[in-house]
Amino acid sequence: MIDHLLPPQVVAVESRGDDHPDGDLFPEEEALVARAVAKRRREFTAARVCARRALARLGRPPAPILSGTRGEPLWPDGIVGSITHCDGYRGAVAADSSVVASVGIDAEPNGPLPDGVLDTVALPEEAAFVRKQADDGGVSWGRLLFCAKEAVYKTWYPLTGRWLGFEEARIDLTTDPVTAPGATAPGTGSAAGAVAGGFRARLLVEGPLVGGRAVQEFSGRWLAAEGLVLAAIVLPAPAG
Repeated sequence: MIDHLLPPQVVAVESRGDDHPDGDLFPEEEALVARAVAKRRREFTAARVCARRALARLGRPPAPILSGTRGEPLWPDGIVGSITHCDGYRGAVAADSSVVASVGIDAEPNGPLPDGVLDTVALPEEAAFVRKQADDGGVSWGRLLFCAKEAVYKTWYPLTGRWLGFEEARIDLTTDPVTAPGATAPGTGSAAGAVAGGFRARLLVEGPLVGGRAVQEFSGRWLAAEGLVLAAIVLPAPAG
């Protein structure tokens, strides 16, 4: 599903379960989950399998994908990517850093946020938008907002190495069809009953420098289908 949100230069691999016949971890990865509970280990392994399959589609050999200080995946040199997992879904995307500066994806169950969470993650204007939508049309808008903010953070952090709080980016969600170059238009080839649209994320702190230019806004796309909401941001690398 996530590939419907991405341009062709970004490859995606996803799984709806934890079956991973080629799922042996590298010793360095094994060390990261040696003391993890079984659920965490299954999620980690399945996500790494997806990531290595994505690398293979880019013509890269298998390699360990370790975790940074904030749990972010550490990709091989020359590769940018993102990993997400939630109950019933694991996904990874990757691209060559010469064409994509950063990418962030997130998947969440398409259901209401726990009580009190919306006011923790949303700016007042974002919360007002979510409450106005009343989760109509098969989309849990609060969960979608959270999903989009997670995608923003995953795009931001590799560029800056700095934390970004929920209150430091404003998300404007829309149901207007927004299609990345070469990607599938919403409603054309995605799952039956899917709802899709776009979003813009305005950074409320100093943005990262990309090619010598400060970036203050990310553009993304989202999809609600098969019990999930998914969000993706692809920031192109500077030309030249």
